[in-house]
Amino acid sequence: MSASVLFVCKKNGGKSQIAAALMRQHAGDAITVYSAGTAPGDTLSALAEEAIVEVGASMEGEYPKPIDPEILRSVDRVIVLGDEAKVAPVDGMAGTIETWTFEDQAASDVGGGDRTRAIRDQIAERVLRLASELSAAMS
Repeated sequence: MSASVLFVCKKNGGKSQIAAALMRQHAGDAITVYSAGTAPGDTLSALAEEAIVEVGASMEGEYPKPIDPEILRSVDRVIVLGDEAKVAPVDGMAGTIETWTFEDQAASDVGGGDRTRAIRDQIAERVLRLASELSAAMS
């Protein structure tokens, strides 16, 4: 049985998709990865997709989606990216909720590729730590 994580941001077009793509790239099948938004947008952020391709990861086949209550209840960890999205615990949750904030919150869709890359790099560092934690907990 693999560990599991749900990455959440407001629109599910940028930060949560970046985190999910990086976790899939790093952990492969060892960790089941989901992403969702509290108020999903219509499309993925082109800047986020570009930033992910630059590091060899992919958002292919992904699209903004709402939180699935069953996934929220079943995953080992829920990671909320940024301070715009709020996720409340639900009865019977298996995991915990953790919020990751960033030095430059405005980088999601405004301000260009450099700020998006900076956010991507901050997310990447935390994803690596989280992958280690989840892997250790499952062994």
